[in-house]
Amino acid sequence: MTQATARPLTPYGFLLPALLVTATVILYPVAQTIVFSLQDYLLYAPDDARFVGARNFLAVLKDEVFWISLRHSAVWVGGIVFAQLALGLVAALLLNQSFWWRGLARALVIIPWALPSVIIGLMWTWIFDFNTGVLNDVLMRIGIIDQPQAWLAGPRSALACVMLALVWQGFPFFAIMILAGLQTVPKELYEAAEIDGASAFRQFVHVTAPAIAGIVATAVLLRIIWVANSLDVILVMTGGGPGYATHTLPLYAFLRAYSGMEFGYAAALALMLTVLLLAIVWLYVRRQAKELDA
Repeated sequence: MTQATARPLTPYGFLLPALLVTATVILYPVAQTIVFSLQDYLLYAPDDARFVGARNFLAVLKDEVFWISLRHSAVWVGGIVFAQLALGLVAALLLNQSFWWRGLARALVIIPWALPSVIIGLMWTWIFDFNTGVLNDVLMRIGIIDQPQAWLAGPRSALACVMLALVWQGFPFFAIMILAGLQTVPKELYEAAEIDGASAFRQFVHVTAPAIAGIVATAVLLRIIWVANSLDVILVMTGGGPGYATHTLPLYAFLRAYSGMEFGYAAALALMLTVLLLAIVWLYVRRQAKELDA
């Protein structure tokens, strides 16, 4: 092979290791999941697995717990991502100001994001504890409640409590991403807007928001994917209970796979979640393509 013909193949040679790793780590498990979803595959009887076609998917659509988990997943993702974005935006705007301990503040805001999810779950479980929880103690001291509340045992409060824990863990991601975007906004734009008499709010709407819109959109997409797939904090804090009050789709698939040993049914649940997330990614890519064409 001559040097002229080898040169066009050079980029593919550099990409080949990454493609092989991707195929091994991602594509093979996805293909295996698709195969499992078409089988009546029980973990305790793998030799008795038989092909059932779309029967698992039809069973999922008739499963009441699936629809409960889907509804909780929508509330879970929408509520958490919106709250994380709002808190992250406020934190980023504050951290972008000049004050003497700004460097320390920027370091401290990373702490929730750096902690393992198991630690987050245990810490917030202790906060919401019925007997020794800090939340009950504080609310009783200031007179909001008369007696301790079982926050994680209440069907109406359990999901909100777990969501609060994940909001606290994840808002630093938005804070750092938005802060990085704010650093790229030219100061001349703010100076020109100030000369024109624009208030701080109008400067944010007409200068800051358009400048960080792309970063925010990308961060929101990433957090939607991560939050939709998260189940570790729920497992630590409630295990999906009480009843089905904190069931989400990934948690339900996990429990059917490793508690019920129904790998085929769990694979169908996982693929349903994957299709929903791919639809969100497709909408994002389509939006970005339209912006580039414009």
